[in-house]
Amino acid sequence: MSYENILSSFENNVTTITINRPSKLNALNRATIKELHQAFKVADDDKNTKVILVTGSGEKAFVAGADISEFADFSVSQGEKLAAEGQALLFDFVAHLSTPVIAAINGFALGGGLELAMAAHFRVASDNAKMGLPEVSLGVIPGYGGTQRLPQLVGKGRAMELIMTAGMIDANQALQYGLVNHVTTLEELLPLAEKLASKIARNSSVAIASAIDAVNAGYEDGENGFDAEITQFGKCFGTADFHEGTQAFLEKRKAAFPGN
Repeated sequence: MSYENILSSFENNVTTITINRPSKLNALNRATIKELHQAFKVADDDKNTKVILVTGSGEKAFVAGADISEFADFSVSQGEKLAAEGQALLFDFVAHLSTPVIAAINGFALGGGLELAMAAHFRVASDNAKMGLPEVSLGVIPGYGGTQRLPQLVGKGRAMELIMTAGMIDANQALQYGLVNHVTTLEELLPLAEKLASKIARNSSVAIASAIDAVNAGYEDGENGFDAEITQFGKCFGTADFHEGTQAFLEKRKAAFPGN
C-alpha cells in the first residue's frame, strides 16, 4: 500500500512506520493521522508482524506537533470533534493494539508528536531528542490524550509542570522521569529499537496481546486491572501458544509459538 505522508516497511517480523513530512518536521495533519491509522491497522492485522516501530524521517524530528494551520480558526464544537476523532482514529487506537508498538523518538516530539509516542507501549529516544507539550503557549491544551497519559508515565506533579510551563525536556531528563526507557545515539536508535523488537518477537504474541489488555485495564475508568489480569491469565490456558510454551519448557527446548 502506498502513502503520501508516511512510509511503511516490513522485515524480520517487524513493521516500521515512518512519518515522512521532513519539510514540516513531520507535523501531524489530518491526512497523516488517517494514513497512520491505516498503516497501524494493516500491521496489526498481519500475522507475520510481531512488533510495530514508529519513528520520524530525518534527524531533526519524530513529530514536531500538529499542523496548527488546519485548526487555527476552529469553533468550540469543531475543536471537540477534532480531539475526539483524533483520539479514536489514532492515539487510543494505537494504545489498544494487540501488537506491541515501540516509539523511536529521533529528535523533537512535541504536542501531538509526544502524544503519539506516549500512545505507544513504550519509548526509546536518541540523545538529541526534545519532548514537551507546548499547547498552552497557543491558548489550548493537549487534546490527543496528553493530559491523561503524561501523568500516568511521569506522575501528576511533573506532568503539571511540563504542561503549564509549555517547556521541553531533553532525552536524559525524559529517561530520569520514566518517559522513555532507553537513550542512545541517533545512529544506534533504530538498531536498539529493532533489538528490543527481536526480543519481543521471540515470545508468544497471544500472551503479549493479553498482557497489553491487562495492563491497559488498570488505567481505564470502570475497569479493574486485577480482574482483567485474572481473565486474561485464564484465557491463555486455552491457547496453542500456552501448550507449546509449557511443552517446550518441560522438554528443555526453544518454543516455536504458532500465534494462536
